[in-house]
Amino acid sequence: MATSEQTVLQFAPTASSVTLSAKVHPLVVFNICDCYVRRPDQAERVIGTLLGSVLPDGTVDIRNSYAVPHNESSDQEVIVGWYSTGLGVSGGSALIHEFYAREVPNPVHLTVDTGFRMGELDILKTTMVDKLPSDLEGMEASMQRLLALIDDVYKYVDSVVQGETAPDNSVGRFISEVVASLPKLSPAVLDKLVNDNMQDHLLLLYLSSITRTQLSIAEKLNTAAQII
Repeated sequence: MATSEQTVLQFAPTASSVTLSAKVHPLVVFNICDCYVRRPDQAERVIGTLLGSVLPDGTVDIRNSYAVPHNESSDQEVIVGWYSTGLGVSGGSALIHEFYAREVPNPVHLTVDTGFRMGELDILKTTMVDKLPSDLEGMEASMQRLLALIDDVYKYVDSVVQGETAPDNSVGRFISEVVASLPKLSPAVLDKLVNDNMQDHLLLLYLSSITRTQLSIAEKLNTAAQII
């Protein structure tokens, strides 16, 4: 992706006939597309905030972004105020409060003391983050779960055959349909199919990592060129 003319957005002229321009770095476009792919199923679009700076010539240099969770259904929540950490109200707080006052009358300003002068919060001390499983670990867990389910089916069928459990025609038809729908593959063919799919998945992860690295390098080079 080019980082010069192809990443410049032209805004509509203002009342003073001054044309403003904005340079959008490749990382911003990548973040927006990534947020769109990861959006909830019911969401039709994503919205977010653009971060950057205004250059001396008036150009808006957009270098980063983050998504803002929202809900566009009829019963969605509305803005009621804003929050900040620390104690008291600073000079900048009045400007921020005035901004939110344009969206809602009498907005609430919530200040949160993060100094913990009255002692630390136990919930913060006991919070634990579980390690996310890797692709191989996830597949191993899925296979173990599948084997456990198959073992339960074997036990049920054996119990019915031996007369220990009353037969259920609906369960029998369901098991028959599942068995009939399974492809007849030899163990060697099945192993090759699984290995090929895993290699394709790892290749996609590798290409995605390379793409992110290239975008990051392009952004740094573009920023350095502007500074020089």
